[in-house]
Amino acid sequence: MSAKQNILAKLRNSLTGATPIADNFNEDLVTQPWTYPAQERVAQLRKLMEAVHTEIHLCSEQDWPQRLGQLVQARELPSLLIAPGTPHGRRVSEHWAMHPELPPLKAYDRPVEDWKTELFDDTPASLTTTNGAIAATGSLIIWPTREEPRLMSLVPPVHFALLKASEIYDNLYEVQRKQNWAGGMPTNALLVSGPSKTADIEQVLAYGAHGPKDLVVLILEDA
Repeated sequence: MSAKQNILAKLRNSLTGATPIADNFNEDLVTQPWTYPAQERVAQLRKLMEAVHTEIHLCSEQDWPQRLGQLVQARELPSLLIAPGTPHGRRVSEHWAMHPELPPLKAYDRPVEDWKTELFDDTPASLTTTNGAIAATGSLIIWPTREEPRLMSLVPPVHFALLKASEIYDNLYEVQRKQNWAGGMPTNALLVSGPSKTADIEQVLAYGAHGPKDLVVLILEDA
């Protein structure tokens, strides 16, 4: 018997004869205080995220690539990292192809070991999608995939994130239940409420120490 099996066996044996505690979970306690009318969820999310220096832009399903291009140009970013195999990655590629004045696109289409130096030292911005958001806490749900690994939202100093307004949930309990998180999760699902920030021993707030210093969210209102 392995050490792990030995430990688990002891834990199981320790429960022999024990009486389970009644499950008195009250769903209302984690939902009712944090429930919002559908038409107020965008405003609630925006209020909380802008309070911590997140930049929010309201777009439509039709015009978000154009808005993204304008934001990239306004920031004078030399390139933008995308996941070319995703639907939104293809939308960006199509829009960029019609506007040669936009900066080059970079594709996350190879193992990080093949281009780690370029990714960490010469990739100023990225675009990823989200798996929704939570109005009660002002948080994006970042759900890494093979096409969009965690490094896409962690490493570049500027992170552009796409969010469908129809996928803004009231609270964490609701999103866990409706998306069936118990049925399977990635290795590190993330709740992101703003750009990376920290304060040293002198309480001097600094952005970008542990992730992007700028978070820009494009909310697709008619999605």
